[in-house]
Amino acid sequence: MVRVSPAIALAVPAGILLGLGLWTLVALVPRVGAPRLSARIAPYLSAVSPAARELVRRRPAEPVSAIGELLRPAADALRQGVSVTLGGDETIERRLRQAGWTMPVARFRSRQLIGAAIGAAAGIALAVTLLGASSAPPVAAVAVAALAAGAGLLAPEQLLARAARARLARMAAEYPTVVELLTLALAAGEGVPDALRRVARVGSGDLARELAVVVAEVHAGVPLAEALTRRASLLGLPPFTRTVDQLVAALDRGTPLADVLRAEAQDARDESKRALLEAAGRKEIAMLVPIRSRLGYLHASRDLHPDLRGRHRG
Repeated sequence: MVRVSPAIALAVPAGILLGLGLWTLVALVPRVGAPRLSARIAPYLSAVSPAARELVRRRPAEPVSAIGELLRPAADALRQGVSVTLGGDETIERRLRQAGWTMPVARFRSRQLIGAAIGAAAGIALAVTLLGASSAPPVAAVAVAALAAGAGLLAPEQLLARAARARLARMAAEYPTVVELLTLALAAGEGVPDALRRVARVGSGDLARELAVVVAEVHAGVPLAEALTRRASLLGLPPFTRTVDQLVAALDRGTPLADVLRAEAQDARDESKRALLEAAGRKEIAMLVPIRSRLGYLHASRDLHPDLRGRHRG
Protein backbone atom coordinates (compact mmCIF):
# COMPACT_ATOMS: atom_id res chain seq x y z
CA MET A 1 0.00 0.00 0.00
CA VAL A 2 1.28 3.45 -0.93
CA ARG A 3 1.29 5.98 1.83
CA VAL A 4 -0.22 9.36 0.95
CA SER A 5 1.49 12.30 2.49
CA PRO A 6 -0.43 15.47 3.43
CA ALA A 7 1.25 17.34 0.57
CA ILE A 8 0.01 14.81 -2.01
CA ALA A 9 -3.46 14.83 -0.45
CA LEU A 10 -3.61 18.59 -0.99
CA ALA A 11 -1.91 18.52 -4.39
CA VAL A 12 -4.48 16.20 -6.02
CA PRO A 13 -7.60 18.39 -5.52
CA ALA A 14 -5.53 21.50 -6.20
CA GLY A 15 -4.38 20.01 -9.51
CA ILE A 16 -7.95 19.10 -10.44
CA LEU A 17 -9.13 22.64 -9.70
CA LEU A 18 -6.22 24.08 -11.67
CA GLY A 19 -7.06 21.89 -14.65
CA LEU A 20 -10.73 22.90 -14.57
CA GLY A 21 -9.74 26.55 -14.34
CA LEU A 22 -7.38 26.33 -17.31
CA TRP A 23 -10.03 24.42 -19.26
CA THR A 24 -12.55 27.19 -18.54
CA LEU A 25 -10.11 29.90 -19.65
CA VAL A 26 -9.36 28.07 -22.89
CA ALA A 27 -13.10 27.61 -23.55
CA LEU A 28 -13.66 31.36 -23.07
CA VAL A 29 -11.15 32.29 -25.79
CA PRO A 30 -13.13 33.54 -28.81
CA ARG A 31 -12.93 31.37 -31.88
CA VAL A 32 -11.29 32.76 -34.99
CA GLY A 33 -13.44 32.73 -38.12
CA ALA A 34 -17.15 32.68 -38.86
CA PRO A 35 -19.28 29.64 -37.99
CA ARG A 36 -19.88 27.10 -40.72
CA LEU A 37 -22.96 27.32 -42.89
CA SER A 38 -24.38 24.08 -41.48
CA ALA A 39 -24.17 25.46 -37.94
CA ARG A 40 -25.94 28.65 -38.96
CA ILE A 41 -28.89 27.01 -40.71
CA ALA A 42 -29.26 24.06 -38.31
CA PRO A 43 -31.69 25.86 -35.91
CA TYR A 44 -34.07 26.53 -38.81
CA LEU A 45 -34.02 22.89 -40.02
CA SER A 46 -34.18 21.14 -36.65
CA ALA A 47 -37.90 20.37 -37.08
CA VAL A 48 -37.36 18.36 -40.28
CA SER A 49 -33.74 17.15 -40.19
CA PRO A 50 -32.27 14.69 -37.64
CA ALA A 51 -28.73 15.83 -38.52
CA ALA A 52 -29.71 19.44 -37.79
CA ARG A 53 -31.21 18.41 -34.42
CA GLU A 54 -28.01 16.59 -33.54
CA LEU A 55 -25.95 19.64 -34.49
CA VAL A 56 -28.14 21.93 -32.38
CA ARG A 57 -27.87 19.60 -29.38
CA ARG A 58 -24.07 19.75 -29.40
CA ARG A 59 -22.65 21.54 -26.37
CA PRO A 60 -19.50 23.65 -26.26
CA ALA A 61 -16.44 21.95 -24.83
CA GLU A 62 -16.37 23.66 -21.43
CA PRO A 63 -16.34 22.20 -17.91
CA VAL A 64 -19.90 23.16 -17.03
CA SER A 65 -21.37 21.57 -20.15
CA ALA A 66 -19.22 18.45 -19.83
CA ILE A 67 -20.11 17.96 -16.16
CA GLY A 68 -23.75 18.60 -17.01
CA GLU A 69 -23.64 15.91 -19.69
CA LEU A 70 -22.10 13.47 -17.22
CA LEU A 71 -24.74 14.22 -14.59
CA ARG A 72 -27.68 14.30 -16.99
CA PRO A 73 -28.70 10.60 -16.57
CA ALA A 74 -28.75 10.93 -12.79
CA ALA A 75 -30.69 14.20 -13.02
CA ASP A 76 -33.21 12.62 -15.41
CA ALA A 77 -33.69 9.68 -13.04
CA LEU A 78 -34.23 12.05 -10.09
CA ARG A 79 -36.74 14.13 -12.05
CA GLN A 80 -38.59 10.99 -13.07
CA GLY A 81 -38.65 9.86 -9.45
CA VAL A 82 -40.10 13.20 -8.33
CA SER A 83 -42.75 13.02 -11.06
CA VAL A 84 -43.71 9.49 -10.07
CA THR A 85 -43.76 10.32 -6.35
CA LEU A 86 -45.64 13.60 -6.50
CA GLY A 87 -47.53 13.03 -9.74
CA GLY A 88 -49.64 15.67 -11.42
CA ASP A 89 -47.47 16.59 -14.40
CA GLU A 90 -50.61 17.71 -16.25
CA THR A 91 -51.55 19.92 -13.31
CA ILE A 92 -48.05 21.39 -13.18
CA GLU A 93 -48.15 22.11 -16.91
CA ARG A 94 -51.50 23.85 -16.60
CA ARG A 95 -50.33 25.93 -13.66
CA LEU A 96 -47.21 26.92 -15.57
CA ARG A 97 -49.38 28.20 -18.42
CA GLN A 98 -51.77 29.91 -15.99
CA ALA A 99 -48.87 31.65 -14.25
CA GLY A 100 -47.37 32.72 -17.58
CA TRP A 101 -44.13 30.80 -17.02
CA THR A 102 -42.51 29.45 -20.17
CA MET A 103 -40.36 26.75 -18.56
CA PRO A 104 -41.14 23.09 -19.32
CA VAL A 105 -42.23 20.61 -16.66
CA ALA A 106 -38.78 18.96 -16.61
CA ARG A 107 -37.10 22.24 -15.74
CA PHE A 108 -39.63 22.87 -12.99
CA ARG A 109 -38.87 19.43 -11.55
CA SER A 110 -35.18 20.35 -11.60
CA ARG A 111 -36.03 23.49 -9.65
CA GLN A 112 -37.83 21.31 -7.11
CA LEU A 113 -34.74 19.10 -6.79
CA ILE A 114 -32.57 22.17 -6.22
CA GLY A 115 -35.01 23.37 -3.57
CA ALA A 116 -34.89 19.96 -1.90
CA ALA A 117 -31.07 20.03 -1.89
CA ILE A 118 -31.02 23.53 -0.38
CA GLY A 119 -33.59 22.52 2.21
CA ALA A 120 -31.63 19.37 3.08
CA ALA A 121 -28.42 21.38 3.50
CA ALA A 122 -30.19 23.88 5.76
CA GLY A 123 -31.80 21.04 7.72
CA ILE A 124 -28.47 19.26 8.19
CA ALA A 125 -26.86 22.47 9.40
CA LEU A 126 -29.73 23.03 11.83
CA ALA A 127 -29.57 19.42 13.00
CA VAL A 128 -25.83 19.65 13.65
CA THR A 129 -26.41 22.85 15.60
CA LEU A 130 -29.12 21.19 17.69
CA LEU A 131 -26.95 18.16 18.40
CA GLY A 132 -24.08 20.37 19.44
CA ALA A 133 -26.17 22.68 21.62
CA SER A 134 -28.32 20.06 23.37
CA SER A 135 -28.58 16.37 23.99
CA ALA A 136 -31.21 15.79 21.30
CA PRO A 137 -31.48 12.23 19.92
CA PRO A 138 -30.12 11.56 16.42
CA VAL A 139 -33.61 10.61 15.26
CA ALA A 140 -34.76 14.18 15.87
CA ALA A 141 -31.85 15.51 13.80
CA VAL A 142 -32.72 13.17 10.93
CA ALA A 143 -36.37 14.23 11.16
CA VAL A 144 -35.39 17.92 10.99
CA ALA A 145 -33.26 17.33 7.90
CA ALA A 146 -36.02 15.29 6.23
CA LEU A 147 -38.66 17.92 6.98
CA ALA A 148 -36.42 20.69 5.62
CA ALA A 149 -35.79 18.69 2.44
CA GLY A 150 -39.51 18.07 2.01
CA ALA A 151 -40.27 21.75 2.51
CA GLY A 152 -37.68 22.67 -0.11
CA LEU A 153 -39.18 20.13 -2.50
CA LEU A 154 -42.75 21.41 -2.11
CA ALA A 155 -41.98 25.14 -1.90
CA PRO A 156 -41.65 25.72 -5.70
CA GLU A 157 -45.00 24.02 -6.30
CA GLN A 158 -46.71 26.21 -3.71
CA LEU A 159 -45.13 29.33 -5.22
CA LEU A 160 -46.30 28.22 -8.66
CA ALA A 161 -49.87 27.69 -7.43
CA ARG A 162 -49.85 31.12 -5.79
CA ALA A 163 -48.55 32.78 -8.97
CA ALA A 164 -51.19 30.98 -11.05
CA ARG A 165 -54.01 32.10 -8.75
CA ALA A 166 -52.77 35.69 -8.76
CA ARG A 167 -52.55 35.82 -12.55
CA LEU A 168 -55.98 34.25 -12.98
CA ALA A 169 -57.39 36.86 -10.61
CA ARG A 170 -55.79 39.63 -12.68
CA MET A 171 -57.20 38.19 -15.89
CA ALA A 172 -60.64 37.87 -14.32
CA ALA A 173 -60.47 41.56 -13.39
CA GLU A 174 -59.38 42.47 -16.93
CA TYR A 175 -61.98 40.29 -18.62
CA PRO A 176 -64.92 42.79 -18.74
CA THR A 177 -62.78 45.52 -20.28
CA VAL A 178 -61.28 43.18 -22.87
CA VAL A 179 -64.71 41.85 -23.84
CA GLU A 180 -66.10 45.38 -24.17
CA LEU A 181 -63.22 46.33 -26.48
CA LEU A 182 -63.87 43.20 -28.49
CA THR A 183 -67.58 44.07 -28.65
CA LEU A 184 -66.84 47.58 -29.90
CA ALA A 185 -64.54 46.21 -32.61
CA LEU A 186 -67.16 43.70 -33.73
CA ALA A 187 -69.91 46.32 -33.67
CA ALA A 188 -67.75 48.54 -35.89
CA GLY A 189 -67.87 45.89 -38.61
CA GLU A 190 -64.59 44.03 -38.08
CA GLY A 191 -64.38 40.27 -38.22
CA VAL A 192 -63.41 38.09 -35.29
CA PRO A 193 -59.72 37.70 -36.29
CA ASP A 194 -59.32 41.45 -36.89
CA ALA A 195 -61.09 42.28 -33.62
CA LEU A 196 -58.83 39.92 -31.66
CA ARG A 197 -55.79 41.42 -33.34
CA ARG A 198 -56.89 44.94 -32.45
CA VAL A 199 -57.60 44.06 -28.79
CA ALA A 200 -54.25 42.26 -28.49
CA ARG A 201 -52.46 45.29 -29.93
CA VAL A 202 -54.27 47.90 -27.84
CA GLY A 203 -54.44 45.99 -24.53
CA SER A 204 -51.57 45.73 -22.07
CA GLY A 205 -52.77 43.20 -19.48
CA ASP A 206 -52.28 39.48 -19.09
CA LEU A 207 -55.46 38.55 -20.94
CA ALA A 208 -54.50 40.78 -23.88
CA ARG A 209 -51.13 39.02 -24.01
CA GLU A 210 -52.90 35.66 -24.15
CA LEU A 211 -54.95 36.95 -27.08
CA ALA A 212 -51.69 38.06 -28.70
CA VAL A 213 -50.48 34.46 -28.45
CA VAL A 214 -53.69 33.33 -30.17
CA VAL A 215 -53.13 35.86 -32.96
CA ALA A 216 -49.53 34.69 -33.39
CA GLU A 217 -50.68 31.08 -33.67
CA VAL A 218 -53.26 32.08 -36.29
CA HIS A 219 -50.55 33.85 -38.28
CA ALA A 220 -48.48 30.65 -38.07
CA GLY A 221 -51.26 28.68 -39.74
CA VAL A 222 -53.32 27.34 -36.83
CA PRO A 223 -57.10 27.65 -37.33
CA LEU A 224 -58.64 30.38 -35.20
CA ALA A 225 -61.17 28.09 -33.49
CA GLU A 226 -58.45 25.59 -32.58
CA ALA A 227 -56.13 28.30 -31.22
CA LEU A 228 -58.90 29.83 -29.10
CA THR A 229 -60.03 26.46 -27.74
CA ARG A 230 -56.49 25.43 -26.85
CA ARG A 231 -55.81 28.71 -25.06
CA ALA A 232 -59.08 28.45 -23.11
CA SER A 233 -58.26 24.89 -22.01
CA LEU A 234 -54.77 25.90 -20.90
CA LEU A 235 -55.96 28.91 -18.90
CA GLY A 236 -59.02 27.35 -17.29
CA LEU A 237 -60.70 30.74 -16.72
CA PRO A 238 -64.50 30.14 -16.81
CA PRO A 239 -65.57 33.56 -18.23
CA PHE A 240 -62.94 33.36 -20.95
CA THR A 241 -64.01 29.79 -21.76
CA ARG A 242 -67.62 30.93 -22.20
CA THR A 243 -66.51 33.74 -24.48
CA VAL A 244 -64.42 31.35 -26.54
CA ASP A 245 -67.41 29.05 -26.91
CA GLN A 246 -69.47 31.99 -28.17
CA LEU A 247 -66.72 33.01 -30.62
CA VAL A 248 -66.31 29.47 -31.95
CA ALA A 249 -70.08 29.13 -32.38
CA ALA A 250 -70.18 32.45 -34.23
CA LEU A 251 -67.34 31.34 -36.51
CA ASP A 252 -69.15 28.09 -37.31
CA ARG A 253 -72.71 29.44 -37.71
CA GLY A 254 -72.19 33.11 -38.54
CA THR A 255 -74.37 34.35 -35.66
CA PRO A 256 -74.07 37.95 -34.35
CA LEU A 257 -71.82 38.41 -31.35
CA ALA A 258 -72.01 42.02 -30.19
CA ASP A 259 -75.08 41.69 -27.95
CA VAL A 260 -73.96 38.33 -26.55
CA LEU A 261 -70.50 39.61 -25.63
CA ARG A 262 -71.95 42.77 -24.11
CA ALA A 263 -74.14 40.61 -21.88
CA GLU A 264 -71.10 38.48 -20.98
CA ALA A 265 -69.18 41.60 -19.92
CA GLN A 266 -72.09 42.81 -17.78
CA ASP A 267 -72.42 39.39 -16.15
CA ALA A 268 -68.70 39.42 -15.38
CA ARG A 269 -68.96 42.84 -13.74
CA ASP A 270 -71.95 41.71 -11.67
CA GLU A 271 -70.05 38.59 -10.63
CA SER A 272 -67.06 40.66 -9.52
CA LYS A 273 -69.38 42.89 -7.47
CA ARG A 274 -70.95 39.87 -5.80
CA ALA A 275 -67.52 38.42 -5.05
CA LEU A 276 -66.45 41.76 -3.52
CA LEU A 277 -69.56 41.89 -1.32
CA GLU A 278 -69.02 38.28 -0.21
CA ALA A 279 -65.39 39.03 0.67
CA ALA A 280 -66.49 42.10 2.62
CA GLY A 281 -69.06 39.99 4.50
CA ARG A 282 -66.43 37.40 5.43
CA LYS A 283 -64.04 40.08 6.66
CA GLU A 284 -66.60 42.26 8.42
CA ILE A 285 -65.10 41.73 11.88
CA ALA A 286 -61.57 42.38 10.67
CA MET A 287 -62.70 45.59 8.97
CA LEU A 288 -64.08 46.89 12.29
CA VAL A 289 -60.68 46.71 14.05
CA PRO A 290 -59.28 50.01 12.70
CA ILE A 291 -62.57 51.78 13.46
CA ARG A 292 -62.63 50.50 17.05
CA SER A 293 -59.00 51.51 17.49
CA ARG A 294 -59.80 55.01 16.26
CA LEU A 295 -62.80 55.30 18.60
CA GLY A 296 -60.69 54.10 21.53
CA TYR A 297 -58.09 56.76 20.75
CA LEU A 298 -60.78 59.47 20.67
CA HIS A 299 -62.24 58.37 24.02
CA ALA A 300 -58.78 58.27 25.61
CA SER A 301 -57.98 61.75 24.28
CA ARG A 302 -61.26 63.10 25.66
CA ASP A 303 -60.55 61.64 29.11
CA LEU A 304 -57.01 63.00 29.21
CA HIS A 305 -57.92 66.46 27.90
CA PRO A 306 -61.16 67.81 29.38
CA ASP A 307 -61.08 70.79 27.02
CA LEU A 308 -61.60 68.37 24.10
CA ARG A 309 -64.94 67.09 25.38
CA GLY A 310 -66.98 69.91 23.99
CA ARG A 311 -65.07 69.80 20.69
CA HIS A 312 -65.63 66.02 20.45
CA ARG A 313 -69.34 66.49 21.12
CA GLY A 314 -69.52 69.17 18.50
